[in-house]
Amino acid sequence: MTDDVPVTEAPTTQARLPEAILADVPVVDTAALDPPTTDLPGTAAAVGDELEVEEVDTRPLDELLDDLYHGQERISQVDIYRRAVAAELPAQLLSRLNALPQGEYAVDEVTDLLGGSAG
Repeated sequence: MTDDVPVTEAPTTQARLPEAILADVPVVDTAALDPPTTDLPGTAAAVGDELEVEEVDTRPLDELLDDLYHGQERISQVDIYRRAVAAELPAQLLSRLNALPQGEYAVDEVTDLLGGSAG
């Protein structure tokens, strides 16, 4: 058995530096010295206004939809996506197709949602 007594409450006094020592410490506002952190890569400040958004060529999508909807009124999102993968559509178009909610779509609904043109 040991003579250790568990401490149940925090000490009531705080250790403080003497006022004479604190008086010699200059106070510096470091916010004025530090560069802003918004210039990090990937932040909005690092991306200039001159950034151009690359337009995606939707012609492969239009051709796929023309082929898919030939004789069909509505096709499920899953079937459209499967055919797009098999046709090796660009990644931007595949991600748009994958973002469509599950369900069946008429050709005009799909083209409106994806930014293509109904042919």
